[in-house]
Amino acid sequence: MGVWLINSPTRLDRLLRNRSTMGVWLTNSPSPLYYDRKRISAAMQQLQDAGFNRVVPNVWSRGTTFHRSRFAPVEPTLQKAGIGLDPICTLAAEGRRLGIKVMPWFEYGLMEPADSSVVRDNPSWVLAKANGQRWMTMHGNHRMAWLNPSHPEVRARFIGLVVETLKRCPMDGLQLDDHFAWPVQFGYDPTTVALYEQETGLAPPRDHSNRQWMKWRRNQLTSLLRELRQRLKLERLSTRISLSPGPFRSAYNLWLQDWELWAFGGLIEELVVQNYAYSVRGFAKDLDQPALRKARDWGIPSQIGVLAGFGKRTTSMAVLEQKVRLARQRGHGVIFFYWEGLWGKHVVERYRDSRRAAFIRLASD
Repeated sequence: MGVWLINSPTRLDRLLRNRSTMGVWLTNSPSPLYYDRKRISAAMQQLQDAGFNRVVPNVWSRGTTFHRSRFAPVEPTLQKAGIGLDPICTLAAEGRRLGIKVMPWFEYGLMEPADSSVVRDNPSWVLAKANGQRWMTMHGNHRMAWLNPSHPEVRARFIGLVVETLKRCPMDGLQLDDHFAWPVQFGYDPTTVALYEQETGLAPPRDHSNRQWMKWRRNQLTSLLRELRQRLKLERLSTRISLSPGPFRSAYNLWLQDWELWAFGGLIEELVVQNYAYSVRGFAKDLDQPALRKARDWGIPSQIGVLAGFGKRTTSMAVLEQKVRLARQRGHGVIFFYWEGLWGKHVVERYRDSRRAAFIRLASD
C-alpha cells in the first residue's frame, strides 16, 4: 500500500480530495525544521507521501517572527541561520507544489515574553491581575505577559502583523489558537479599568469570575476578531480563519474564548478543538462536549487536535489509531501536534519507519 501512495500522484491526489483533513502543526522549537531548506522540502515530501493534506506552521512565536517585520524582531536562531531561508514562504511554495494546504499559525496570539521589549516599552498595553502582577507562568517556568485586546495600539500591531504575514506569499487563510485570549484573572490594569468605568459607570468587580465582567472582556476580544476580519476583507486577503481552542468550558471560563459565539456568529470558518486527553476514554468524552456537538449539527467545519508526540508524552500508534477512528466517526478530520511527534525526534528511532507506515495506512482508511 505504501508503494502506490508514494509513487502514484494521480491516485494520491484523488485520495486527498475524497477524505477528511489530516494535518500537522510545524514548529521551530524544539525542531530544527525551519533552519534548512532541504530539510523543509524533505519533510513536506514525507508528509505528502504519508497522505497529509494540511500543514500549520507557526509564524509568530515567543514574540518573534520568521521574516523581517515592522512589528517584531526576527527569531534569533533564524537570524543566525540566515533570514534568506524564509521558512514560511518556502513551506508555502512546497505546499503548492505538493497539493498540501499551508495555513500560517499565529501561535502566541496576544501573549508575549514578560521581558520582551514591547512589554517593557509599552506598559499601558499590558494586562494586569488585581494584585498588580503583569505576568503569568506558562510553558514550564516562563513568565508571559498578555497584551490588552481593547487597546487600539495593541489591535493595530496584532492586525498589522497578520496582514503583513499573509501578504508575503499565497497561503490558505490563517490559524489562531488558545493564546488568542484574555486570561480571566487579568483586566485590572489602568487602561482596562478606565475603559470599563467609562462604558459601565462601575469599577471592575474584584471577583474575576463575575459573569458580567467576564462577558464585557469577552466582548473586547470578540471585537478584535471582528476588526481583524474587516481588515483582511479590506486588504483582499483570505478571511478563512481557523481557531484552535481547548474544550469549550475551559476555553471560556479560563481564557474568555467564546468559540461557540464566534463560530455561530460567522467570525471563524473552522474549529480545530484541541483534545489532548491522554486516555481514549477521556478523548471520547471530550469529543461529545455540547458545543462541539452543536458545531457538528450546524455543519461548521470542525477538526480535532490530537497529541501525536511531545517528549515523554508521545502517544503510541495503537492509541492514535483509536483516537483518529473516534474523531472520524463523528465527521471530524484531525491535526496532529506536532511534526517531531509523528515519526521524528520524539519517537524511538527503531520504531520510526513502522510508525510512518502506520500513518500512511491511516490516510488510506
